[in-house]
Amino acid sequence: MANQLDEMTGPTNAAGRDVNVIEKQLPARVGFGSLLFEIALWLFAVPGALVLWAAYKGDAESVPAALVVLGLGLLPGVIFLFMKIGADNYFRQLEQKIQSEASEIDNYLEQRVQILQNVVGLVNRAIDLDKDVMKAVAAYRSGMHLGDGERNMLAGNLDTAFGRLFPQVEAYPELKAHNAIADAMQQNSYLQREITAARSLYNDSVSQWNRDIFAWPTKMIVAARRGYHTRIPFTASAETKAAARAKFF
Repeated sequence: MANQLDEMTGPTNAAGRDVNVIEKQLPARVGFGSLLFEIALWLFAVPGALVLWAAYKGDAESVPAALVVLGLGLLPGVIFLFMKIGADNYFRQLEQKIQSEASEIDNYLEQRVQILQNVVGLVNRAIDLDKDVMKAVAAYRSGMHLGDGERNMLAGNLDTAFGRLFPQVEAYPELKAHNAIADAMQQNSYLQREITAARSLYNDSVSQWNRDIFAWPTKMIVAARRGYHTRIPFTASAETKAAARAKFF
């Protein structure tokens, strides 16, 4: 059988393709077939129960053997029950791991907000800053209470604010040479690298979650009963993507 995807014959796209994250959450759902599957696992115990009943009514000495048959019949259902308990514990632990990694990203974002506020405080008396930068600083002063979607939006807004602020600072050599501003620019560069590393860990856990809630039967059944849905990974902002396409040299 020939390869279904043949890189030698195409089709190919010479222009390339940009990739974007689709921000849509998909719920884990199971149908009637999954319910039948769970019921069927317990049906293995029916013959054992009938044998036990017949032994109890007829020959009492055969009751122990009937109990063994019943126990073997119950085994598939009991095993799957413990598998579901294990899957439930797994999802709870993974959810806590995702929250911990999201909190780490939030800490780095909060530090970037503080740097932005400090730099603006140092330079706003020397130059006429972009109004959008000032609006961003005013918004961030109200505090950070981030949900999953707000985290992506804040990161993008910070990229935009720094993208507007630092070019203005660099246009004034006396400001760029200011020690506090130079340190802030260096710290911002460091935090950007830390955020990249932290969100890679976060996205790995989110990807694991998104795969596992659709792993039938055990995890998918548990996820559906719990009402779980896929999570949105941390994505790059439009400004970051545009900067990546720019010529560096």
